[in-house]
Amino acid sequence: MKYLLIAVIAWAIWRFLLRRPKRSTLIVRNEAQARAVLGVAPDADAETIRAAHRRLVAGVHPDRGGSAELARRVNAARDLLLGRME
Repeated sequence: MKYLLIAVIAWAIWRFLLRRPKRSTLIVRNEAQARAVLGVAPDADAETIRAAHRRLVAGVHPDRGGSAELARRVNAARDLLLGRME
């Protein structure tokens, strides 16, 4: 019985330590969120969106010490906004 209890506790600790963060919290779901991520106005044109993307990705790119998740979110926001404009 004692070994079973130890095995259950070890399994619970193992599961807790290997749990990965959910990516769904960083997904850009709509146009308003995309504009908030990039910091552009609702009437921004494609060139303004591209400039905001370049400015932001320079700071959050993983090669420059940033986070891959934030870079992915900035790219998703740009893609969503430019996809709707074209």
